[in-house]
Amino acid sequence: MNSKWPEVPLDSLKADAKSAFAMGPFGSNIKSANFVSVGVPVIKGGNLGGTYLDERKFDFLTQQKADELESSKARRLDIVVTHRGTLGQVGLIPESSLYEQYVVSQSQLKMSFDTTKADPYFIYYFLRSSVGQARLLANTSQVGVPAIAQALTTIRKLLIPLPPKEQQRVIASMLRSLDDHITLLRETNTTLEAIAQAIFKSWFVDFDPVRAKQEGRAPEGMDEATAALFPDSFEESELGLVPRGWRYSTVGDSFFLTMGQSPPGDTYNESGDGLPFYQGRTDFGFRFPSQRVFCTAPTRIARSGDTLVSVRAPVGDVNMALEDCCLGRGVAGVRHPRGYRSFAFYVTRGLRSKFDLFDSEGTVFGSINKKDFQGLPVVDPLDEVLAVFDHVATPIDQRVIENEGQIRVLTALRDTLLPRLISGQLRLPDAEDAIAEVVA
Repeated sequence: MNSKWPEVPLDSLKADAKSAFAMGPFGSNIKSANFVSVGVPVIKGGNLGGTYLDERKFDFLTQQKADELESSKARRLDIVVTHRGTLGQVGLIPESSLYEQYVVSQSQLKMSFDTTKADPYFIYYFLRSSVGQARLLANTSQVGVPAIAQALTTIRKLLIPLPPKEQQRVIASMLRSLDDHITLLRETNTTLEAIAQAIFKSWFVDFDPVRAKQEGRAPEGMDEATAALFPDSFEESELGLVPRGWRYSTVGDSFFLTMGQSPPGDTYNESGDGLPFYQGRTDFGFRFPSQRVFCTAPTRIARSGDTLVSVRAPVGDVNMALEDCCLGRGVAGVRHPRGYRSFAFYVTRGLRSKFDLFDSEGTVFGSINKKDFQGLPVVDPLDEVLAVFDHVATPIDQRVIENEGQIRVLTALRDTLLPRLISGQLRLPDAEDAIAEVVA
């Protein structure tokens, strides 16, 4: 790294504590039988995938068990890295974290720093940078489970550029502001999607408007014109009661289904030539896939707005195409013949329990073929109801798309600024101007 700052080993910045740098306990010290519903959370690799620390899903230990593993405890402003398994994961327990103490799992390593010498957020961002990642993974073994060789010794010796403390704080603050904006947009998208999903469930799963009219009540949350589109009674079908005039159909009868197919390997590239190429779940995000690989000779194509479904290991993850894209054999595209994109997306999401069956039938490698996919049951409402739902859901989905665009701009800016700020190659006023221009 061409840094203007002096470089020091991480070990020189550690807190004055016996277990400032420590690995998680051996697996035999934490067993599934130790987990409880409430207690001290255990940080695993799955908690290190986002910004700082993902606190949405933890296993817990009793306080007594956690105290037995004192050296493996982590607290606010500690940094956690994965030393075994999915290498390169880095997390930081923020000041606003939900818990005062955690235990790191056997595949993680925690570091506590002397905050008079270094800003933990600065160290966190360095370890996430391309240079930090290269240094973190420079001494790895790929025999069996990937691992950082002699992890504690390797990480203690890892060199980091160290500007004066105040400049560390300013640099970290800039990067944190970008991450905070990204987090806020992601949370907003989660809320927006939940709103649209709730409307879909009410109309097409629970049939709330029909039940209300059957009971002589006005359907909640809709005007008279919309309510008039729903019938006031049910009729029997092979799959149970369905609103009068509606029917149960199948994916094959109600949608265009395109199963992916892998093009020749020599048509792939990472330089942006051709269409984005999605191979499966590894490309999927919260709502939209990430562009990593492109294809110059696509054989199966999904159009912008089509619903994308993982059809191989595991089956059933759902995304939406932001642009025309090439489908690999691990992905299928679903499109409504009359263009009701929002309905297609949420009805496919609603097939989760059906998709799960294809991952739990004892097969080593879960998958669903075209015939089975086409045979999955879906509700087929009246066309005028579909039109109204899309009229309601499309503006919500459009806001999600706009927020995603902003997320990608902010992410690209952060990733561009990160190495230059960390190395001191970018003047702080110039970075502030670049951030203000995008965030304004």
